[in-house]
Amino acid sequence: MNGSHIDAIHIITLIGSVALLMYGMKVMSEGLQKMAGSKLRNVLGTMTTNRVTGVLTGAFITTAIQSSTATTVMTVSFVSSGLLTLAQAISVIMGANIGTTATAWIMVLGGSNFNMLGVVYAAIIFAIILIYTKKNTNLGEFIIGLAFMLLGLTTLKNNATEMNLAGNEAIMGFFTSTCHWGYGSYILFLLIGGLMTCAVQSSAAIMAITMTLCSTGVMPIDMGIALVMGENIGTTITSNVVALSASTQARRAAMAHLVFNLFGVIWVLCIFKYFVGAICDVWHVPFTPGEVSGKMSATSLNAILATFHTAFNVCNVFILIWFVKPLEKIVCLIVTPRAGGDDEEEGRLHFISGGVLSTAELSILEAKKEINVFVNRCVKMYAMTQELLHVKKGDEFNKLYSRIEKYESITDNLEVEICDYLSKVSEGRLSIESKIEIQHMMRVCDELESIGDSCFNLARTMSRKRKNSNEDFTEKQYEHIQNMMQLTEEALSQMAVVIEHGEHRFVDLNKNYNTEHEINNYRSQLKNQNIIDINNQLYDYQIGVFYMDIISECEKLGDYIINVIEASGIKEKKANGFKAN
Repeated sequence: MNGSHIDAIHIITLIGSVALLMYGMKVMSEGLQKMAGSKLRNVLGTMTTNRVTGVLTGAFITTAIQSSTATTVMTVSFVSSGLLTLAQAISVIMGANIGTTATAWIMVLGGSNFNMLGVVYAAIIFAIILIYTKKNTNLGEFIIGLAFMLLGLTTLKNNATEMNLAGNEAIMGFFTSTCHWGYGSYILFLLIGGLMTCAVQSSAAIMAITMTLCSTGVMPIDMGIALVMGENIGTTITSNVVALSASTQARRAAMAHLVFNLFGVIWVLCIFKYFVGAICDVWHVPFTPGEVSGKMSATSLNAILATFHTAFNVCNVFILIWFVKPLEKIVCLIVTPRAGGDDEEEGRLHFISGGVLSTAELSILEAKKEINVFVNRCVKMYAMTQELLHVKKGDEFNKLYSRIEKYESITDNLEVEICDYLSKVSEGRLSIESKIEIQHMMRVCDELESIGDSCFNLARTMSRKRKNSNEDFTEKQYEHIQNMMQLTEEALSQMAVVIEHGEHRFVDLNKNYNTEHEINNYRSQLKNQNIIDINNQLYDYQIGVFYMDIISECEKLGDYIINVIEASGIKEKKANGFKAN
């Protein structure tokens, strides 16, 4: 009874230590990106001038934030926005594969006992002081995340030693019966490693378990290496599943990651025993395929696994870095654009590709980029309403009107999807500034949706006028409508600049408010003139109603534009003292 109780405790401790390891990496990554997230993004955006710097950049950032997924997400977002080409993104992803090997070396540096409890508790004390005194909260989060990660690794190692897995007949029986199938064994353990990584969604956690199993004498080193190769495949499958609903470029970047790792696994399997033997020779230890060698120390076994993981990725990068362009062509052939045309692509989110990212600060970045795309769609929709005013042929009018109607539905969906995403992000661990920023972004989305509604109202007014009146606007009315639309177009363009560059705080909002005042004054002038023209029988009353509906809707659109600017939160910092009517 006591033995089974101890076994249950050990199993719970095993699961808990893995969870603590994953949580620690998440907190550490969040803390670091809160401290230097924008700088890391700038590095990624500027230091990818060629394939070599791209690889170095990807390796550096992934090592710093301990998350190849976060690096890949940033890379994909830059590809979608045009800041990086797909070829540049592939080189960064190659570097991310090298950077993600750092976790394994932490266990190697920890030695055979890997007991870092003294360091862990000292780090927690220091982190708590920083957090509670608010001296440097982000640094405190980074340190406490690092402490949790080390505590998870230490607990995992100690628990495995206490469990004495090498003395468990069932476990040893499994490895004994499956470790002598030659390449069949390697493929089996490769699949197990891939499935485990998909389930846990953390290659670092599975790597820690693999090193623990090998260092305690349970699993042969070559089977452990097969698991490591499977982990490399598993971590790419997760990103491909997430990218299924994303843009074409995002899916291609995720597919490039999978193709890169699949190629590496295939060529290593061809020379597997020789490759593993060479790694063992580096550490001066004997290697017998499928056998657990008692002559290998725990430190040597960990070092062999870490060396293989690094050598595998470095060699793979060295081979494929010369074939980035062919790899890009292969990925483009595998992942083709979805059917449905431009409007179908317009209706999709470009940067938000799945669930909330592991790092909340990165999630905010993706939402910001999505809002910029939302703004551009509103500008495009307004341009279509301007074009609709001058369309004479019925078929062309109906076709363009239907497209505007579809865009109105797109803006409704975008508001819901972006705001739902931001709501989930706000549930995470965020700084006060980030929470305020999310509130501003949700208000901006609401006002942008109103701009979409206003554009559709303009199109509906033109459609009603076409159906219900045999008369057309006079040349003077067309001239006035055109002038008003040009003013509104100017306001929209200015708004797009503010939203895109607002975070840099280099925008002068005086132009926006002056344009809005000009729109208001012009509306009032035309309203008075319309009454005079109707009384002078220059056109009938119904045409005057349609005419003023268009003018008034343009004025409302100008108000929504100012609302977007004020909702963004920039007004308080750059335009104190200015108010819209």
